[in-house]
Amino acid sequence: MMLNLSKKRYRLRIVDPAYPAFNIYSYSARRTTALGPVCVATSASKIENWDVEIIDENNLRWYGPKADLRGANHEFLQGTRPADIVGLYGGLTSTIPRLYKIARFYKEKGIITIAGGQHFAGENIEEGLSSGIDYIVIGEGEETIRELILALMGKKDLLDVKGIAYKENGKTIYTEKRDPITDFDKLPLPDFSLVRYANIQVYPVERIRGCGMDCEFCTVKGKPRPASAEKLIERISFLLETKDARKFFIVDDLFGQDRGETIRFCKMLRDYQKNVGRRLDLGVQIRLDKANDTELLRAMRSAGINFIAMGLESPVGEELEAMNKRLKPSDMLEQIKVFRKFGFLMHGMFIFGYPMREGIGFRMPVNERIKHFKEFIKKSRLDTIQVLLPIPLPGTELRTRLLREKRVYARQDLGWEYYDGNFLLFEPDELITPEELQRAPMKIMGKIYQFKYMFKVSLNVFYFPSLIFSLHNIKAGWKRWYRLWRQAVIRFAGWITMQKWQSAFKKNGFLKKLRKAEDNLKKLNPG
Repeated sequence: MMLNLSKKRYRLRIVDPAYPAFNIYSYSARRTTALGPVCVATSASKIENWDVEIIDENNLRWYGPKADLRGANHEFLQGTRPADIVGLYGGLTSTIPRLYKIARFYKEKGIITIAGGQHFAGENIEEGLSSGIDYIVIGEGEETIRELILALMGKKDLLDVKGIAYKENGKTIYTEKRDPITDFDKLPLPDFSLVRYANIQVYPVERIRGCGMDCEFCTVKGKPRPASAEKLIERISFLLETKDARKFFIVDDLFGQDRGETIRFCKMLRDYQKNVGRRLDLGVQIRLDKANDTELLRAMRSAGINFIAMGLESPVGEELEAMNKRLKPSDMLEQIKVFRKFGFLMHGMFIFGYPMREGIGFRMPVNERIKHFKEFIKKSRLDTIQVLLPIPLPGTELRTRLLREKRVYARQDLGWEYYDGNFLLFEPDELITPEELQRAPMKIMGKIYQFKYMFKVSLNVFYFPSLIFSLHNIKAGWKRWYRLWRQAVIRFAGWITMQKWQSAFKKNGFLKKLRKAEDNLKKLNPG
């Protein structure tokens, strides 16, 4: 399929599909946007005679043309600003049914459709090419999108475009694999002005792609590939100076990799803020064992890194071992204390009910596991938590193992829309029923996110004047007050989120679908 070459200008529209339902990410999604589509769109925007826009369906804040049920009104968009190519971001598996729906809409109008993202791996590539998608980008897209567009304009042979898959005469064609990007200096600065309608309050930035860990449940693998500290400083300073951006989240999978350059970045960012007279607020994802590196932690605090998200996963050692997590429960609480001592706001991310490998004798009933989690969370004094169920995501070792063990529920029973960590998707270990495992995360989070925090928000506002008694150390007094106030606000908001999610869960009738999936799996694998 080729472009109409008689036109003077062309338009590429990249769509980040809406979540299938309200979930724990919905609030954050309305304040930020995904970095991947911005990077790809920016690269494409450098092609002569091409206009590019991004539609983030989860952040249609300013005048966004919304559909009746969920996402954007694409009939309106295509009527107002016709696209010649539509790109679709498949970074989250739970959005894939929505992605396919959008793809078919544009395909029926004769528009070229391209998709990419972590979902498209293995057998999912064939599925995508049978679901309204003309071309699938495999791996990183900044270089591929430019070459693919040029090929569709007749300026390059399609087979010379590395890292794509497409159908030709009913046969799937895979071109030569594209190597991961290592020279990030050749890439343009991400242009967030391409995101239409969104109200971006927290800007995603990155310095390192890849992760040196080998967690079984994760899709991010490979040797870390860092850009220079100067490159990240340039991204942050550009957004501050052009967007007055103050809040950032560094999306590197593990902040602190490439240690020396990370510390140098922190010092450079500290000095930059002093020079421009602005204070920034940054968040990162970090491994718990970085608590042993006090030089790094001091550098982070001096740079304005206040919030850290930690993949704690489980306080049960056998589960950590099954995940290839390389953490020990005996060390975790002491390491969390170090982060707290440095004044970081801490968000703990947990996975409940991780499936053991065949042949491992470890078994623990649900109630005992819940008790372990509650005790650990109470002792850790984390500011906020999330507890999700394991997700057998495409391209992960976990999915491969569970499929081999014939434990994954069929997708005709539980489709991709349930692959967001809020729903059980596989047969649990012995001593645990599917219904028990499905309900467990809410029981744990229900101890943290409660209605009573509405009153604590009011009390903290009432106690604000008491800061005057901390005049001898107003900075320390402010930090203590802000931490308690923020914790109360988020925990009350978390309670509201849980109420909305549980209401949607009941209407969805998932437990009935879960029982059907369980029965069908047993029929396929009797005994």
